Amino acid sequence: MSAHVTAFDSWIRSTFVELNTALEQLYWAQPDRANTDGVGDDLKQQLLEEGRLYVRALADEGNTDEGFDQAFDLLGNLGLYMGALRRHELTNPVREQKSPHLEASALGLHLGASLGVVPRFASSHLATHNAARDGRQKSFTSLRDEFFFIDMNTRGIFAYMRAADALRRIVPLGVSHPVAETLFDDARRALEDVAVFNGELFSSLDVDRFFHSVRPYYKPYRVGRHEYRGANAGDFSGINEIDLLLGVCQGKDPYYSQLLVDKMQFMIPSDQESLRDCLRRRSFLDHFLDALETSAEAPWLRRNLAAFLRVCEAHGRAAEQHHDQLVARFIEQPSKSLGDSQLAQVTASGPPLPVLLAALEMLRDLRRAAPRTDIASRHDDLARLRAAGCGSSVGVEPGMAAGLR
Repeated sequence: MSAHVTAFDSWIRSTFVELNTALEQLYWAQPDRANTDGVGDDLKQQLLEEGRLYVRALADEGNTDEGFDQAFDLLGNLGLYMGALRRHELTNPVREQKSPHLEASALGLHLGASLGVVPRFASSHLATHNAARDGRQKSFTSLRDEFFFIDMNTRGIFAYMRAADALRRIVPLGVSHPVAETLFDDARRALEDVAVFNGELFSSLDVDRFFHSVRPYYKPYRVGRHEYRGANAGDFSGINEIDLLLGVCQGKDPYYSQLLVDKMQFMIPSDQESLRDCLRRRSFLDHFLDALETSAEAPWLRRNLAAFLRVCEAHGRAAEQHHDQLVARFIEQPSKSLGDSQLAQVTASGPPLPVLLAALEMLRDLRRAAPRTDIASRHDDLARLRAAGCGSSVGVEPGMAAGLR
């Protein structure tokens, strides 16, 4: 690791956090907590100028070719810096045609192109690839609610990864294999853990602190001339591998395939490769539908199908919980207090809030196989499997499924 990389990392873990925290406390003390204009301008300038000195040295040094981990970590540090500039309105894609931060953009584009990822920080930089030093991981601030948010998100992401790993192991075995039942059960338990972590966020994360002091760091910003959407906790392949392997979402669905294309470069390259592999696979749901035609009386079918349907239920419940509890509580409801100009830039993914909510609702209903005819829901296909006598509640009317944990 070069001296410039080490120095920038040390600054990101210390002074950078202190400056952001001090600014957040100033914003928090105002009657209008969403206002950043004319507040802490000296601290903002210090953040901008100190960071620029490190970035300029790194841009001059170029890619040191010391491996993916170092380059990706450096891209994350650069992205945290640029995300903070966006949060404090030192850049805003609405009023700019290109980023005013030329050295940072040049370095980000160089790193992103060489790594095959977007040239900004992604969720993995604060979750799965966030190395701790002396017990503390990287963050924007030292606020308790930011650490709680990052840690619970990371736990949820790894739980989804465990579920996806169990399901991938079924692919070479086949759905009729005796061990498939065990692997389906492993996936279900991991998805039940997702629900637990979601529940912790719902009950313990402070809504106002998240909305005003954590969420704003995840907004879109420009790198060069292009505006890149904000980091999203779903920017990893595991949750989509679950969608595709179970069959509740399909690569041939234009809505869902567009979603994958849009998020692919926000994933690390190994995730991109794994997701592409799942796109080539036939889903377990389709394999079980075939089995109903050829092996309807086979003992394995009832046993493994029941385990499969339990996984679908757990996946659908977690999606329902995320949308109906977390999105509603931490994004939709507090957004009602914002003015029109602030509301227009509230989402990390870029589109207006009503558009985002409609898209998330559609994704929720695909994952829970809701009885909708306007989307590519697998409700009817799962109903056929339930009718085989496995006693599952997958795809039932809203409110009738088992309660959330």
